[in-house]
Amino acid sequence: MKPRALTGLGIVSPLGIGREAFLEAMRSPESLNREPVTSFDASKYPDAVVREVRNFEPSKYLGEKGLRTLDRLTKLLVVGARLATHDGGLKKDGLFVQSSPERTGIVCSNAYGSLEAIAELDRVAVLEDARYINPAKFPNTVSNSASGYASIWEDLRALNVAVSDGQCGALDAVACTDIYLETGRADVLLVGGVEAMSEGLYLAFHRLGALGAAGALGEGSVLFVMEPKEHAVARGATVLAEVLGYGTAFVPPPGDAHLFHASSEAMEQAIGNALSEAGILAKDVDVVASSVSGMLAFDGEELAAIGRVFGKDATVAAPKALLGETLGASGGMGMAAAMAWMQGAPPARIVQGATPKKRIDTALVTSMGFYGNASAVVMRRPS
Repeated sequence: MKPRALTGLGIVSPLGIGREAFLEAMRSPESLNREPVTSFDASKYPDAVVREVRNFEPSKYLGEKGLRTLDRLTKLLVVGARLATHDGGLKKDGLFVQSSPERTGIVCSNAYGSLEAIAELDRVAVLEDARYINPAKFPNTVSNSASGYASIWEDLRALNVAVSDGQCGALDAVACTDIYLETGRADVLLVGGVEAMSEGLYLAFHRLGALGAAGALGEGSVLFVMEPKEHAVARGATVLAEVLGYGTAFVPPPGDAHLFHASSEAMEQAIGNALSEAGILAKDVDVVASSVSGMLAFDGEELAAIGRVFGKDATVAAPKALLGETLGASGGMGMAAAMAWMQGAPPARIVQGATPKKRIDTALVTSMGFYGNASAVVMRRPS
């Protein structure tokens, strides 16, 4: 991978909406209060802990028209896309001022994105009659619908790619973006992920007992403006961070009966591949933005792999302790956290090692999947 420039960030998160609000929250990361769940009726789940995007009003960013048939997932992503294009200097007041619609696209991950829309339409079909299904809402059930709407709303006419690989999806989207930039499919791409909270999603994790005492599901969208360094320089863009390398690996479960499989070996291989592609050594990494989330079986395997690569004294932080397990968006949220640390915010929720005493120049972002997969990305402060 050639070093790729990250020149903008559109983020809608439990910590804040927009890059400046997110960075400010990361500079003083206090514990989030346990607030009532608002994205679904949680009265049946008195112990529910969810990291929601509070006071989310998409009309503030998108206007009042055209929102009625969009689900929460789509609204989160379209707002993230609008914020990203303006933060990266591609647009001003809604119009392209740099690059062009034909050379700008999106590569976005989600894991369970259409679940809310599917559940709503199924409920109507089962409890009432299929004839009463609202056809205007049916497109929301397709996994790439949200990124499609983002392309329409933001006039992104280059490629539109949806990646579905669970927690690893957003980091895998970075690898896809690198390929599309290298092959000239676009000059600039929005890359990241999105996930929305719904009762069905919470209920699935709740019944599986997947959330430990310290774990919480989260939601949000995160999109980076990613482009070749020379393109960023040519248009005078501010480079917020650089992506140097990507790695991934998969180790299958021992048998078909295993629903979940945490692979320490896959994580170790993914980290090694990312470091190798970036051309750096383990000692060059200042902090690891891990995917530790409170799911104890997975957390233990990931920390074991990180320990084998970096040693027991390596600084390992857990952004998900603040943001929740955002699934398909989690890798992008980890990258946003790493960017914040490079810009002076202290690494939050250290789960291994000590807080770095020097400035953070290089970070590794990891994502461990549920099914034996793992991915990693190396980021650095802009040179």
